[in-house]
Amino acid sequence: MFFALTDDQREFDAAVRGYLAERFDLDAVRAVVEAPEGDGHPAGLWKAAGEQGWLAVLVPEDHDGLGLGLVEAQVIARALGAGVAPGPWRGTVLAAEAVRLAGSDEQKAAWLPRFAAGDAVGAFTGRGTAPGPLPAVEYGAVADVVVAPSETGLALVQGAQATPRGSYDGTTRLADLDAGAGEALPGATAEVVEELRARATVLVAADLVGVAREAITRTVAYDRERTQFGVPVGSFQAIKHALADLHVGVTMAEHAALYAAHAVDTALPDAPLAVSVAKAKASDVAVQATGAMIQYHGGIGYTWEHEAHFFYKRAKRLAGQWGDADSHRERIAAFTLP
Repeated sequence: MFFALTDDQREFDAAVRGYLAERFDLDAVRAVVEAPEGDGHPAGLWKAAGEQGWLAVLVPEDHDGLGLGLVEAQVIARALGAGVAPGPWRGTVLAAEAVRLAGSDEQKAAWLPRFAAGDAVGAFTGRGTAPGPLPAVEYGAVADVVVAPSETGLALVQGAQATPRGSYDGTTRLADLDAGAGEALPGATAEVVEELRARATVLVAADLVGVAREAITRTVAYDRERTQFGVPVGSFQAIKHALADLHVGVTMAEHAALYAAHAVDTALPDAPLAVSVAKAKASDVAVQATGAMIQYHGGIGYTWEHEAHFFYKRAKRLAGQWGDADSHRERIAAFTLP
């Protein structure tokens, strides 16, 4: 089977990237990064996410969503990664997925249309237990509801006390939450919780491959123009071979993330393996590509004024989320070795 994005999915990707290029470029990202006291939640970008269907992508049509799949969601995640875009998109989408898969009819009616329209901000965490402390929740301080582990599976937590927590990656905001018991999601079986973890892992992997592809694209463009000894530095064998190897690695990670999304969407038997392959590849290559971005931009790549550190810090932070490369390689070994 020839496996690639459809024309509609490519148009969705182009629409997200086009908006970011025109309305929320790296100057806008820098404004968020350089305002650490802010909540990191740009109103204009969030409004666009609601109006253009980025938040509604996985919400069923009967709850005012688009009713699409994880393949389409990873398209958005990849584009947001390429733009190193801040904001609680992923947390909100995953909170909506938790309600969709495990919520009661009343919970779905109450929350899914609000998530789809951007009228509610969600957060999703796999760390801690409600009631109790929930450490380092992305956008926990601005979330209207947090989906968190509980003794019975998962709970919808509102009104948690939030203490902001610093992060070297300025494209996100973290908070430690002191959570109450919350409202149980009645369908949160072990199987559903594991599927939600898989969906979270795929979306993080997609963000990482978006970061990696943009990093290598910008690096190649720069090294075509920068000259040493009268020729472009990109013509030097040591650099062009390294960038070619990175291109291969990024391409493999892109396809791995795409297939993992498809496998989870269609409940294929190899979905758990595909998810771990995607995350292991994405974690490794994103850190490699963004490190190369700094190195192959020469002296300017190390400066605060250049954007390379936005990509590197995002890659380093996300590389460990929902399992780092080593832990996923251990899972791969467990799935495949006798």
